[in-house]
Amino acid sequence: MDGLFTSCARMKFKNLLSLKSLIVLGFAVAVIPLFVGVIYAAFGLRETAALGRTINSQVFEQTKTIRLVLQKSSDIERKARLFVLLSDPALRQPYERESYESARASFKQALSDLLKLHVDNKIALLVNELSEKENLIYQQIIGSETEDSFKLPIDEAFQGLRESSNTLSREFENHVEHTFNELRQLSESLEQGLLIKGLVLLAMSCAFVLALLTVLSRSMRQLDSSIRRLGSNDLQEPIEVNGPADLRYLGDRLEWLRTHLIVLESSKQQLMQNLAREIEQPLQAIREASEHLTNPLDQPELIPEAGIVQQMGTGVDKLKLVSEQLLKYSQLHAAPAPHQKQAVDMKELLETVIESFQDSIQTKSIRIKKLLRPIRIDGIPEQLRGIFEQLLTNAIHYSPANGEIRIMLRDAGEHLELEIEDDGPGIESDQRIHVFEPFYRGNKTLADQPGDNPGLGLAMVREYVTHHQGNIEFIDPRQDHQGARVRVQLPLDIEA
Repeated sequence: MDGLFTSCARMKFKNLLSLKSLIVLGFAVAVIPLFVGVIYAAFGLRETAALGRTINSQVFEQTKTIRLVLQKSSDIERKARLFVLLSDPALRQPYERESYESARASFKQALSDLLKLHVDNKIALLVNELSEKENLIYQQIIGSETEDSFKLPIDEAFQGLRESSNTLSREFENHVEHTFNELRQLSESLEQGLLIKGLVLLAMSCAFVLALLTVLSRSMRQLDSSIRRLGSNDLQEPIEVNGPADLRYLGDRLEWLRTHLIVLESSKQQLMQNLAREIEQPLQAIREASEHLTNPLDQPELIPEAGIVQQMGTGVDKLKLVSEQLLKYSQLHAAPAPHQKQAVDMKELLETVIESFQDSIQTKSIRIKKLLRPIRIDGIPEQLRGIFEQLLTNAIHYSPANGEIRIMLRDAGEHLELEIEDDGPGIESDQRIHVFEPFYRGNKTLADQPGDNPGLGLAMVREYVTHHQGNIEFIDPRQDHQGARVRVQLPLDIEA
Protein backbone atom coordinates (compact mmCIF):
# COMPACT_ATOMS: atom_id res chain seq x y z
CA MET A 1 0.00 0.00 0.00
CA ASP A 2 2.83 2.36 0.91
CA GLY A 3 4.60 1.53 -2.37
CA LEU A 4 1.47 2.33 -4.36
CA PHE A 5 1.08 5.65 -2.56
CA THR A 6 4.75 6.49 -3.21
CA SER A 7 4.42 5.61 -6.90
CA CYS A 8 1.31 7.79 -7.27
CA ALA A 9 3.02 10.68 -5.50
CA ARG A 10 6.03 10.33 -7.79
CA MET A 11 3.81 10.37 -10.88
CA LYS A 12 2.00 13.50 -9.69
CA PHE A 13 5.32 15.17 -8.99
CA LYS A 14 6.60 14.35 -12.50
CA ASN A 15 3.43 15.71 -14.05
CA LEU A 16 3.86 18.97 -12.14
CA LEU A 17 7.38 19.36 -13.55
CA SER A 18 6.33 20.83 -16.86
CA LEU A 19 8.54 23.02 -19.01
CA LYS A 20 6.59 26.09 -17.92
CA SER A 21 6.92 25.25 -14.22
CA LEU A 22 10.64 24.60 -14.60
CA ILE A 23 11.12 27.97 -16.32
CA VAL A 24 9.20 29.71 -13.52
CA LEU A 25 11.16 27.77 -10.90
CA GLY A 26 14.45 28.63 -12.58
CA PHE A 27 13.50 32.30 -12.68
CA ALA A 28 12.54 32.19 -9.00
CA VAL A 29 15.77 30.46 -8.02
CA ALA A 30 17.75 33.04 -9.97
CA VAL A 31 15.85 36.05 -8.58
CA ILE A 32 15.14 35.05 -4.95
CA PRO A 33 18.84 34.78 -3.93
CA LEU A 34 19.46 38.14 -5.53
CA PHE A 35 16.53 39.65 -3.61
CA VAL A 36 17.72 38.07 -0.35
CA GLY A 37 21.23 39.37 -0.98
CA VAL A 38 19.94 42.88 -1.63
CA ILE A 39 17.79 42.83 1.55
CA TYR A 40 20.70 41.52 3.61
CA ALA A 41 23.00 44.15 2.17
CA ALA A 42 20.44 46.88 2.85
CA PHE A 43 20.06 45.85 6.50
CA GLY A 44 23.81 45.51 6.92
CA LEU A 45 24.49 48.91 5.42
CA ARG A 46 21.69 50.40 7.54
CA GLU A 47 23.19 48.98 10.74
CA THR A 48 26.68 50.08 9.77
CA ALA A 49 25.46 53.56 8.93
CA ALA A 50 23.58 53.83 12.25
CA LEU A 51 26.64 52.62 14.15
CA GLY A 52 28.81 55.07 12.26
CA ARG A 53 26.49 57.94 13.09
CA THR A 54 26.46 56.93 16.78
CA ILE A 55 30.22 56.65 16.94
CA ASN A 56 30.71 59.93 15.11
CA SER A 57 28.30 61.64 17.53
CA GLN A 58 30.05 60.15 20.57
CA VAL A 59 33.49 60.99 19.29
CA PHE A 60 32.38 64.52 18.46
CA GLU A 61 30.97 65.09 21.98
CA GLN A 62 34.00 63.50 23.63
CA THR A 63 36.39 65.55 21.50
CA LYS A 64 34.57 68.77 22.35
CA THR A 65 34.59 67.93 26.06
CA ILE A 66 38.26 66.87 26.01
CA ARG A 67 39.20 70.14 24.39
CA LEU A 68 37.18 71.96 27.04
CA VAL A 69 38.97 69.98 29.80
CA LEU A 70 42.36 70.82 28.32
CA GLN A 71 41.37 74.43 27.99
CA LYS A 72 40.14 74.51 31.62
CA SER A 73 43.35 72.82 32.71
CA SER A 74 45.34 75.60 31.11
CA ASP A 75 43.05 78.17 32.77
CA ILE A 76 43.59 76.51 36.17
CA GLU A 77 47.33 76.66 35.80
CA ARG A 78 47.21 80.29 34.74
CA LYS A 79 44.82 81.28 37.57
CA ALA A 80 46.85 79.31 40.12
CA ARG A 81 50.12 80.91 39.08
CA LEU A 82 48.54 84.36 39.18
CA PHE A 83 47.08 83.64 42.63
CA VAL A 84 50.50 82.52 43.87
CA LEU A 85 52.26 85.57 42.46
CA LEU A 86 49.84 87.75 44.42
CA SER A 87 50.64 85.89 47.60
CA ASP A 88 50.60 88.99 49.82
CA PRO A 89 47.08 89.26 51.25
CA ALA A 90 47.45 93.04 51.33
CA LEU A 91 47.91 93.07 47.54
CA ARG A 92 45.45 90.37 46.70
CA GLN A 93 41.98 91.41 45.79
CA PRO A 94 38.93 89.37 46.88
CA TYR A 95 37.77 88.76 43.33
CA GLU A 96 41.03 86.97 42.47
CA ARG A 97 40.22 84.09 44.78
CA GLU A 98 36.69 84.03 43.40
CA SER A 99 38.11 83.93 39.87
CA TYR A 100 40.40 81.04 40.85
CA GLU A 101 37.53 79.18 42.54
CA SER A 102 35.31 79.78 39.49
CA ALA A 103 37.98 78.40 37.16
CA ARG A 104 38.29 75.32 39.39
CA ALA A 105 34.51 74.85 39.35
CA SER A 106 34.44 75.03 35.53
CA PHE A 107 37.32 72.55 35.38
CA LYS A 108 35.56 70.13 37.73
CA GLN A 109 32.33 70.47 35.72
CA ALA A 110 34.19 69.73 32.48
CA LEU A 111 35.74 66.61 34.04
CA SER A 112 32.34 65.51 35.30
CA ASP A 113 30.79 66.04 31.83
CA LEU A 114 33.59 64.00 30.28
CA LEU A 115 33.00 61.07 32.64
CA LYS A 116 29.29 61.15 31.87
CA LEU A 117 30.05 60.38 28.21
CA HIS A 118 31.00 56.77 29.11
CA VAL A 119 34.59 57.15 28.03
CA ASP A 120 37.10 54.33 28.01
CA ASN A 121 38.32 53.11 31.41
CA LYS A 122 41.85 54.21 30.72
CA ILE A 123 40.67 57.71 29.86
CA ALA A 124 38.53 57.73 33.01
CA LEU A 125 41.60 56.88 35.10
CA LEU A 126 43.56 59.68 33.41
CA VAL A 127 40.68 62.08 34.13
CA ASN A 128 40.76 61.10 37.82
CA GLU A 129 44.53 61.47 37.87
CA LEU A 130 44.25 64.94 36.35
CA SER A 131 41.64 65.89 38.97
CA GLU A 132 43.83 64.63 41.80
CA LYS A 133 46.82 66.60 40.59
CA GLU A 134 44.72 69.74 40.37
CA ASN A 135 43.45 69.10 43.92
CA LEU A 136 47.04 68.72 45.11
CA ILE A 137 47.96 72.12 43.66
CA TYR A 138 44.86 73.65 45.22
CA GLN A 139 45.64 72.17 48.63
CA GLN A 140 49.19 73.48 48.45
CA ILE A 141 48.00 76.97 47.49
CA ILE A 142 45.24 77.18 50.13
CA GLY A 143 47.41 75.61 52.83
CA SER A 144 50.27 78.02 52.27
CA GLU A 145 47.82 80.92 52.48
CA THR A 146 46.96 80.18 56.17
CA GLU A 147 50.54 79.67 57.28
CA ASP A 148 52.83 82.46 58.49
CA SER A 149 55.47 81.61 55.97
CA PHE A 150 53.82 81.27 52.55
CA LYS A 151 54.90 78.13 50.63
CA LEU A 152 54.80 78.23 46.92
CA PRO A 153 53.64 75.03 45.12
CA ILE A 154 56.54 73.28 43.53
CA ASP A 155 56.99 73.52 39.76
CA GLU A 156 56.78 69.72 39.57
CA ALA A 157 53.11 69.98 40.48
CA PHE A 158 52.36 72.22 37.52
CA GLN A 159 54.61 70.04 35.35
CA GLY A 160 52.64 66.97 36.43
CA LEU A 161 49.36 68.74 35.65
CA ARG A 162 50.59 69.53 32.15
CA GLU A 163 51.87 66.00 31.61
CA SER A 164 48.58 64.52 32.74
CA SER A 165 46.73 66.85 30.33
CA ASN A 166 49.05 65.86 27.48
CA THR A 167 48.70 62.17 28.36
CA LEU A 168 44.92 62.51 28.37
CA SER A 169 45.04 64.23 24.98
CA ARG A 170 47.27 61.53 23.47
CA GLU A 171 45.25 58.68 24.92
CA PHE A 172 42.05 60.20 23.60
CA GLU A 173 43.57 60.52 20.13
CA ASN A 174 44.58 56.85 20.30
CA HIS A 175 41.08 55.97 21.49
CA VAL A 176 39.52 57.86 18.56
CA GLU A 177 41.88 56.20 16.11
CA HIS A 178 41.14 52.76 17.60
CA THR A 179 37.39 53.41 17.49
CA PHE A 180 37.46 54.37 13.82
CA ASN A 181 39.73 51.41 13.03
CA GLU A 182 37.13 49.12 14.60
CA LEU A 183 34.42 50.81 12.56
CA ARG A 184 36.46 50.34 9.40
CA GLN A 185 37.12 46.69 10.25
CA LEU A 186 33.42 46.21 10.91
CA SER A 187 32.61 47.71 7.52
CA GLU A 188 35.22 45.52 5.83
CA SER A 189 33.87 42.46 7.66
CA LEU A 190 30.35 43.32 6.54
CA GLU A 191 31.58 43.80 2.98
CA GLN A 192 33.42 40.48 3.06
CA GLY A 193 30.38 38.76 4.52
CA LEU A 194 28.18 40.22 1.82
CA LEU A 195 30.65 39.08 -0.83
CA ILE A 196 30.86 35.54 0.58
CA LYS A 197 27.09 35.21 0.97
CA GLY A 198 26.59 36.65 -2.50
CA LEU A 199 29.05 34.14 -3.97
CA VAL A 200 27.35 31.29 -2.11
CA LEU A 201 23.92 32.37 -3.35
CA LEU A 202 25.31 32.82 -6.87
CA ALA A 203 26.90 29.37 -6.76
CA MET A 204 23.61 27.85 -5.58
CA SER A 205 21.69 29.63 -8.33
CA CYS A 206 24.25 28.60 -10.96
CA ALA A 207 24.19 25.01 -9.73
CA PHE A 208 20.40 24.88 -9.95
CA VAL A 209 20.32 26.55 -13.36
CA LEU A 210 23.05 24.19 -14.57
CA ALA A 211 21.07 21.21 -13.31
CA LEU A 212 17.96 22.58 -15.01
CA LEU A 213 19.84 23.11 -18.27
CA THR A 214 21.29 19.60 -18.00
CA VAL A 215 17.81 18.10 -17.68
CA LEU A 216 16.46 20.21 -20.55
CA SER A 217 19.47 19.60 -22.80
CA ARG A 218 19.24 15.85 -22.20
CA SER A 219 15.58 15.92 -23.16
CA MET A 220 16.33 18.05 -26.23
CA ARG A 221 19.12 15.68 -27.27
CA GLN A 222 16.73 12.76 -26.94
CA LEU A 223 14.16 14.59 -29.07
CA ASP A 224 16.78 15.52 -31.66
CA SER A 225 18.13 11.96 -31.81
CA SER A 226 14.59 10.57 -32.13
CA ILE A 227 13.71 12.97 -34.94
CA ARG A 228 16.97 12.14 -36.73
CA ARG A 229 16.23 8.43 -36.48
CA LEU A 230 12.75 8.96 -37.87
CA GLY A 231 14.20 11.09 -40.67
CA SER A 232 16.73 8.37 -41.56
CA ASN A 233 13.96 5.72 -41.41
CA ASP A 234 15.44 4.00 -38.35
CA LEU A 235 12.22 2.74 -36.79
CA GLN A 236 13.48 -0.20 -34.75
CA GLU A 237 14.36 1.49 -31.45
CA PRO A 238 11.43 2.79 -29.35
CA ILE A 239 11.37 6.51 -28.63
CA GLU A 240 11.53 7.54 -24.98
CA VAL A 241 12.07 11.11 -23.80
CA ASN A 242 12.72 11.90 -20.13
CA GLY A 243 12.39 15.28 -18.45
CA PRO A 244 9.56 17.81 -18.14
CA ALA A 245 6.01 16.70 -18.84
CA ASP A 246 5.77 18.84 -22.00
CA LEU A 247 8.84 17.21 -23.57
CA ARG A 248 7.73 13.73 -22.48
CA TYR A 249 4.43 14.41 -24.25
CA LEU A 250 6.34 15.26 -27.45
CA GLY A 251 8.27 12.03 -27.02
CA ASP A 252 5.00 10.12 -26.74
CA ARG A 253 3.73 11.71 -29.94
CA LEU A 254 6.96 10.79 -31.73
CA GLU A 255 6.59 7.22 -30.49
CA TRP A 256 3.06 7.17 -31.92
CA LEU A 257 4.45 8.49 -35.21
CA ARG A 258 7.16 5.80 -35.20
CA THR A 259 4.63 2.99 -34.77
CA HIS A 260 2.41 4.55 -37.44
CA LEU A 261 5.34 4.74 -39.86
CA ILE A 262 6.19 1.11 -39.14
CA VAL A 263 2.68 0.10 -40.12
CA LEU A 264 2.80 2.20 -43.29
CA GLU A 265 6.24 0.88 -44.19
CA SER A 266 5.13 -2.69 -43.69
CA SER A 267 2.13 -2.11 -45.92
CA LYS A 268 4.22 -0.45 -48.62
CA GLN A 269 6.85 -3.19 -48.64
CA GLN A 270 4.16 -5.81 -48.81
CA LEU A 271 2.64 -4.00 -51.79
CA MET A 272 6.01 -3.80 -53.53
CA GLN A 273 6.74 -7.45 -52.97
CA ASN A 274 3.31 -8.51 -54.16
CA LEU A 275 3.66 -6.37 -57.26
CA ALA A 276 7.07 -7.81 -58.02
CA ARG A 277 5.79 -11.36 -57.66
CA GLU A 278 2.78 -10.63 -59.84
CA ILE A 279 5.08 -9.31 -62.58
CA GLU A 280 7.57 -12.14 -62.24
CA GLN A 281 5.08 -14.92 -63.02
CA PRO A 282 3.94 -13.73 -66.47
CA LEU A 283 7.51 -12.71 -67.30
CA GLN A 284 8.70 -16.26 -66.87
CA ALA A 285 5.96 -17.53 -69.16
CA ILE A 286 6.84 -14.96 -71.85
CA ARG A 287 10.53 -15.83 -71.58
CA GLU A 288 9.85 -19.54 -72.11
CA ALA A 289 7.59 -18.85 -75.09
CA SER A 290 10.16 -16.55 -76.68
CA GLU A 291 12.86 -19.20 -76.35
CA HIS A 292 10.69 -21.66 -78.32
CA LEU A 293 10.00 -19.07 -81.00
CA THR A 294 13.68 -18.32 -81.51
CA ASN A 295 14.66 -22.04 -81.80
CA PRO A 296 14.93 -22.79 -85.59
CA LEU A 297 15.11 -26.51 -85.05
CA ASP A 298 11.72 -26.73 -83.42
CA GLN A 299 9.91 -24.16 -85.55
CA PRO A 300 12.02 -23.16 -88.58
CA GLU A 301 9.09 -21.39 -90.25
CA LEU A 302 9.25 -18.69 -87.54
CA ILE A 303 12.81 -17.59 -88.37
CA PRO A 304 11.73 -14.33 -90.24
CA GLU A 305 10.00 -13.23 -87.09
CA ALA A 306 13.21 -13.55 -85.08
CA GLY A 307 13.61 -9.74 -84.93
CA ILE A 308 10.18 -9.36 -83.39
CA VAL A 309 10.95 -12.08 -80.95
CA GLN A 310 14.21 -10.32 -80.09
CA GLN A 311 12.23 -7.20 -79.26
CA MET A 312 9.98 -9.30 -77.08
CA GLY A 313 13.03 -10.54 -75.23
CA THR A 314 14.25 -6.98 -74.76
CA GLY A 315 10.90 -5.94 -73.38
CA VAL A 316 10.94 -8.92 -71.09
CA ASP A 317 14.40 -7.92 -69.88
CA LYS A 318 13.12 -4.45 -69.11
CA LEU A 319 10.21 -5.86 -67.17
CA LYS A 320 12.64 -8.12 -65.34
CA LEU A 321 14.72 -5.06 -64.45
CA VAL A 322 11.59 -3.31 -63.17
CA SER A 323 10.88 -6.29 -60.96
CA GLU A 324 14.41 -6.31 -59.59
CA GLN A 325 14.39 -2.55 -59.02
CA LEU A 326 11.05 -2.72 -57.23
CA LEU A 327 12.38 -5.34 -54.85
CA LYS A 328 15.57 -3.38 -54.29
CA TYR A 329 13.66 -0.14 -53.73
CA SER A 330 11.32 -1.80 -51.22
CA GLN A 331 14.31 -3.07 -49.25
CA LEU A 332 15.80 0.43 -49.00
CA HIS A 333 13.24 1.49 -46.40
CA ALA A 334 14.43 -1.12 -43.94
CA ALA A 335 16.72 0.48 -41.35
CA PRO A 336 20.40 -0.19 -42.16
CA ALA A 337 22.21 -2.29 -39.61
CA PRO A 338 24.83 -0.31 -37.64
CA HIS A 339 27.61 -2.73 -38.60
CA GLN A 340 27.06 -1.84 -42.29
CA LYS A 341 28.57 1.60 -41.75
CA GLN A 342 32.30 2.10 -41.96
CA ALA A 343 34.85 4.79 -42.69
CA VAL A 344 34.81 5.66 -46.42
CA ASP A 345 37.33 7.74 -48.35
CA MET A 346 34.91 9.71 -50.53
CA LYS A 347 37.57 11.02 -52.92
CA GLU A 348 38.96 7.55 -53.56
CA LEU A 349 35.48 6.10 -54.02
CA LEU A 350 34.50 8.84 -56.47
CA GLU A 351 37.73 8.36 -58.43
CA THR A 352 36.96 4.64 -58.67
CA VAL A 353 33.43 5.31 -59.96
CA ILE A 354 34.70 7.79 -62.57
CA GLU A 355 37.29 5.25 -63.74
CA SER A 356 34.58 2.59 -64.16
CA PHE A 357 32.71 4.92 -66.60
CA GLN A 358 35.70 5.59 -68.84
CA ASP A 359 34.28 3.61 -71.77
CA SER A 360 31.04 5.63 -71.81
CA ILE A 361 32.97 8.86 -71.34
CA GLN A 362 35.35 8.14 -74.21
CA THR A 363 32.52 7.01 -76.49
CA LYS A 364 30.94 10.49 -76.29
CA SER A 365 34.30 12.30 -76.01
CA ILE A 366 33.16 13.94 -72.76
CA ARG A 367 35.65 16.01 -70.75
CA ILE A 368 35.65 15.45 -67.00
CA LYS A 369 36.62 18.52 -64.98
CA LYS A 370 36.94 17.64 -61.31
CA LEU A 371 37.96 19.29 -58.06
CA LEU A 372 38.04 16.65 -55.35
CA ARG A 373 39.12 17.19 -51.77
CA PRO A 374 40.09 14.24 -49.55
CA ILE A 375 37.17 13.63 -47.17
CA ARG A 376 36.31 10.65 -44.98
CA ILE A 377 32.88 9.93 -43.48
CA ASP A 378 31.18 6.99 -41.77
CA GLY A 379 28.64 5.51 -44.15
CA ILE A 380 27.44 2.50 -46.13
CA PRO A 381 29.92 2.04 -49.01
CA GLU A 382 27.43 0.32 -51.33
CA GLN A 383 24.90 3.14 -51.00
CA LEU A 384 27.51 5.89 -51.34
CA ARG A 385 28.80 4.21 -54.48
CA GLY A 386 25.19 3.93 -55.74
CA ILE A 387 24.79 7.72 -55.31
CA PHE A 388 27.89 8.44 -57.38
CA GLU A 389 27.08 5.88 -60.08
CA GLN A 390 23.49 6.99 -60.65
CA LEU A 391 24.29 10.72 -60.75
CA LEU A 392 27.25 10.15 -63.05
CA THR A 393 25.12 7.86 -65.25
CA ASN A 394 22.54 10.62 -65.69
CA ALA A 395 25.20 13.24 -66.37
CA ILE A 396 26.85 11.10 -69.09
CA HIS A 397 23.53 10.13 -70.66
CA TYR A 398 22.26 13.71 -70.99
CA SER A 399 25.60 15.31 -71.93
CA PRO A 400 26.06 15.97 -75.65
CA ALA A 401 29.05 14.64 -77.56
CA ASN A 402 32.24 16.60 -76.78
CA GLY A 403 30.47 18.03 -73.72
CA GLU A 404 31.86 18.62 -70.26
CA ILE A 405 30.95 17.27 -66.82
CA ARG A 406 32.09 19.25 -63.78
CA ILE A 407 32.46 17.38 -60.49
CA MET A 408 33.30 19.02 -57.16
CA LEU A 409 33.78 17.32 -53.78
CA ARG A 410 34.58 19.54 -50.80
CA ASP A 411 34.26 20.03 -47.05
CA ALA A 412 31.64 22.71 -46.28
CA GLY A 413 31.94 23.07 -42.51
CA GLU A 414 29.80 20.36 -40.91
CA HIS A 415 28.78 18.85 -44.26
CA LEU A 416 30.29 17.14 -47.24
CA GLU A 417 29.17 18.72 -50.53
CA LEU A 418 29.15 16.93 -53.88
CA GLU A 419 28.14 18.81 -57.03
CA ILE A 420 27.83 17.28 -60.50
CA GLU A 421 26.94 19.52 -63.44
CA ASP A 422 26.57 18.59 -67.12
CA ASP A 423 25.98 20.43 -70.41
CA GLY A 424 22.68 18.71 -71.15
CA PRO A 425 19.22 20.24 -71.55
CA GLY A 426 18.83 20.70 -67.78
CA ILE A 427 15.67 20.40 -65.65
CA GLU A 428 12.96 22.99 -65.36
CA SER A 429 12.72 24.58 -61.88
CA ASP A 430 9.10 23.46 -61.40
CA GLN A 431 10.05 19.82 -62.05
CA ARG A 432 13.15 19.61 -59.83
CA ILE A 433 11.20 18.66 -56.74
CA HIS A 434 9.40 15.79 -58.53
CA VAL A 435 12.34 14.08 -60.25
CA PHE A 436 13.10 12.07 -57.11
CA GLU A 437 9.66 10.46 -57.06
CA PRO A 438 9.48 6.79 -58.21
CA PHE A 439 8.55 6.39 -61.90
CA TYR A 440 8.12 10.15 -62.34
CA ARG A 441 7.82 11.21 -65.98
CA GLY A 442 7.67 14.90 -66.71
CA ASN A 443 8.43 16.43 -70.09
CA LYS A 444 9.92 14.55 -72.97
CA THR A 445 13.46 15.13 -71.76
CA LEU A 446 12.82 13.52 -68.41
CA ALA A 447 10.90 10.69 -69.98
CA ASP A 448 13.94 9.80 -72.03
CA GLN A 449 15.75 7.95 -69.21
CA PRO A 450 18.79 5.70 -69.68
CA GLY A 451 18.07 2.25 -70.96
CA ASP A 452 18.94 0.48 -67.69
CA ASN A 453 16.95 2.77 -65.46
CA PRO A 454 13.21 2.09 -65.09
CA GLY A 455 12.52 5.42 -63.37
CA LEU A 456 13.72 4.46 -59.90
CA GLY A 457 17.33 5.67 -60.12
CA LEU A 458 16.94 9.13 -58.56
CA ALA A 459 14.35 7.81 -56.10
CA MET A 460 16.90 5.28 -54.87
CA VAL A 461 19.57 8.00 -54.70
CA ARG A 462 17.30 10.07 -52.48
CA GLU A 463 16.76 7.08 -50.19
CA TYR A 464 20.53 6.53 -50.00
CA VAL A 465 21.05 10.17 -49.06
CA THR A 466 18.24 10.01 -46.47
CA HIS A 467 19.86 6.97 -44.85
CA HIS A 468 22.94 9.14 -44.35
CA GLN A 469 20.82 12.01 -42.92
CA GLY A 470 21.74 14.22 -45.86
CA ASN A 471 20.02 16.28 -48.53
CA ILE A 472 19.94 16.20 -52.32
CA GLU A 473 18.50 18.78 -54.72
CA PHE A 474 18.80 20.13 -58.24
CA ILE A 475 19.92 23.77 -58.20
CA ASP A 476 20.39 26.49 -60.79
CA PRO A 477 23.33 25.93 -63.16
CA ARG A 478 26.37 28.13 -63.00
CA GLN A 479 26.71 31.24 -65.11
CA ASP A 480 27.08 30.58 -68.86
CA HIS A 481 25.77 27.00 -68.43
CA GLN A 482 22.33 25.49 -68.90
CA GLY A 483 22.68 21.84 -67.92
CA ALA A 484 21.51 20.02 -64.83
CA ARG A 485 23.37 20.73 -61.58
CA VAL A 486 22.76 18.45 -58.61
CA ARG A 487 24.08 19.01 -55.10
CA VAL A 488 24.40 16.35 -52.38
CA GLN A 489 25.05 17.31 -48.75
CA LEU A 490 26.00 14.69 -46.18
CA PRO A 491 26.86 15.43 -42.53
CA LEU A 492 30.45 14.61 -41.67
CA ASP A 493 29.42 13.29 -38.24
CA ILE A 494 26.58 10.84 -38.89
CA GLU A 495 24.90 9.36 -35.84
CA ALA A 496 24.34 5.64 -35.80
